[in-house]
Amino acid sequence: MEERKRLNYNVHREILDEEELDEIAKKSDSKPSLCDKMAKSMRTSGPQVKNCLLGTIPVVLWLPRYSFREDALGDLVSGISVGIMQLPQGMAYALLACVPPVFGLYSSFYPVLIYFIFGTSKHISVGTYAVMSVMIGGVTERLAPDSNFMIWDNETNSSKLDIFSRDDERVRVAAAVTFLSGMFQILLGLVQFGFVVTYLSEPLVRGYTTGAAIHVIVSQLKYAFGINPVRHSGPLSMIYTVLEVCYLLPKTNVGTLVVSIVAIVGLVLAKELNALLSKKLPVPLPVELFAIIIATIISWQVNLDAKYGVEVVGGIPSGLQPPVVPDVSLFGQVIGDAFALAVVGYGIAISLGRIFALKYGYKVDSNQELIALGLSNSIGGFFQCFAISCSMSRSLVQESSGGRTQVAGALSAVVILFITLWIGRLFEDLPKAVLAAIVLVNLHGMMKQFLDIPALWRSNKIDMLIWIATFILTLLLNPDLGLAAAIVFSMLTVIFRTQLPKYSLLGQVGDTDIYKPMEDYDQVKQVPGILIFRSSATLYFANAEMYQEALRKKSGIDITKLLSAKKKLEAKRKRHEKKNAKKAKKELQRNGVNLPPSSEQEEKHLEQQIYVSIVEVEDEPDPSLPRAIVLDLSPVNFLDTVGVKTIQSIRRDYGEIGIKTVLAGCQTGVVENLQTGGFFNDKVTKSCLFTTVHDAVLHCRTRGQAQDELQELEATHF
Repeated sequence: MEERKRLNYNVHREILDEEELDEIAKKSDSKPSLCDKMAKSMRTSGPQVKNCLLGTIPVVLWLPRYSFREDALGDLVSGISVGIMQLPQGMAYALLACVPPVFGLYSSFYPVLIYFIFGTSKHISVGTYAVMSVMIGGVTERLAPDSNFMIWDNETNSSKLDIFSRDDERVRVAAAVTFLSGMFQILLGLVQFGFVVTYLSEPLVRGYTTGAAIHVIVSQLKYAFGINPVRHSGPLSMIYTVLEVCYLLPKTNVGTLVVSIVAIVGLVLAKELNALLSKKLPVPLPVELFAIIIATIISWQVNLDAKYGVEVVGGIPSGLQPPVVPDVSLFGQVIGDAFALAVVGYGIAISLGRIFALKYGYKVDSNQELIALGLSNSIGGFFQCFAISCSMSRSLVQESSGGRTQVAGALSAVVILFITLWIGRLFEDLPKAVLAAIVLVNLHGMMKQFLDIPALWRSNKIDMLIWIATFILTLLLNPDLGLAAAIVFSMLTVIFRTQLPKYSLLGQVGDTDIYKPMEDYDQVKQVPGILIFRSSATLYFANAEMYQEALRKKSGIDITKLLSAKKKLEAKRKRHEKKNAKKAKKELQRNGVNLPPSSEQEEKHLEQQIYVSIVEVEDEPDPSLPRAIVLDLSPVNFLDTVGVKTIQSIRRDYGEIGIKTVLAGCQTGVVENLQTGGFFNDKVTKSCLFTTVHDAVLHCRTRGQAQDELQELEATHF
């Protein structure tokens, strides 16, 4: 094994406190005012305006530099592959959104073209997505339930469902919530709110998508079994739906169940074959496309709908629909759902976009992605699309089949346009059970995310707790409320972690300037007479009291008890002073010395002048107590007013029992917090702040040695 090369280095300098460092580094005290900052932000130049406009429409930046020789073939193959994949997925996910399948094709066309113009990720495939579709389905079924469209049939003397009116209303609801979610995304992008994705950690996103996948599975059971359960809304709705599905299982349509089983088994086997041949095939086989073609032919030949009651897709209009203004009257009822869709769609897209950007070495603009997705959804709302995001399965196909730029996405939209205009009607006999099977089989990747739990248990138990809590909350509260609750829970874990930090006493590593927790290392030793205390979290109102308590426990110094004893000592001293002063005064009067009446201040002065101490009290400091405490604030990135007062209190209380307190490792922001919080005054200056722990230790050592020499000199002189 190669020996590690060790290099020695020496640093020779004076001990620097914050005041001396400010003088050496020439700290600037001039800061721009708020008005100056606003004026600077509003000041623009021609190049800045040009860059802003070009950044808003990224296609004009990269398309003129498009390399046909290097990228065209890969984008062409990738676009056709993804477009073929979009066909079955778009129709299947339309069922999740509870709208006719053709609207899934529209949602795979218009938004993709918009993203091609405004998006910055080269590899993600935007379009229909299972989680977004099931969230849309929850809204459409809540606002347009089947019970609202039951009409009386005079021929059968019974009520029946008006499917066409119901579907029209659900399309209106889906378009309205999609348009509003797009407007939310545009607004968040314009105010530079792209950082909102930082609140969606990877464990949260994966736990959320897994929980949403369970909702998707439950929503497809009615198509797989050929039953018609009432879909519930609100908390615990999924549990009620599962119970009703179980109740209706005896009424299962056998023909539909057989179609579902055959489709699922066939798709699973085909995907396994696809995986085995992946290294030999230039692009993956479009197994879903083969499945819907075969199923449509069989259904048409056997007449599954009429003979066996297997529900089919039904009429698919050819061509594109004219734009329709979204129903503004619905906005008030869907505003919460729209915001949830905006955040979820953006979180999924930006997470996947950043993965590909990191892999291929380019940048994804988080705020521009918000605007791109917002425009895709808001414009798509006019064309009766439902909310879109990016699909991981399609994105992986787009990447693996050679896609290099957004051109691949545009070509996939052209494929969907061709299908919609000319061959869409050929799929009218396609059984809905096959579309449900496609959805269920495509969710197997999300089901693998359960393997995150043991992995997170080994790596980070807090992240595992976030994953599980997000999953459970999403199951119980539905995807919209579940996401909000999961974000709140995730932020609470951050607060709990700052409230329960690790407190340590630091020791010195040999003769170095390195200090490590003594409980974690065997070869570190405490600096004699100096206590070095560190908290792993920032200091603020939520943990300020615990910070003081931890310092008491770690140091073994009961500051409350010592201060109480000192107060009693002072009271005893004053009583003895007063008593001895009175005795001395009486003794002078007996000796014939007449003292004039005096004020209280004069009496106190007389007491001090004639007092000879006979109080038997030990005034020497306790040798078991440290001379100084160094508070290592290097992990602290800010201090609020409570944190500043806590440090003031520590410095004051320990100072009263003769222990000097100094601060080390303060960041610039922390120093400013101390200054604005009133920590410094005539007696407390920046000379008690040190850039490093080692500077603070050397300062306390030097001060302690000076005090020892002074005490020895005084004792010798006496």
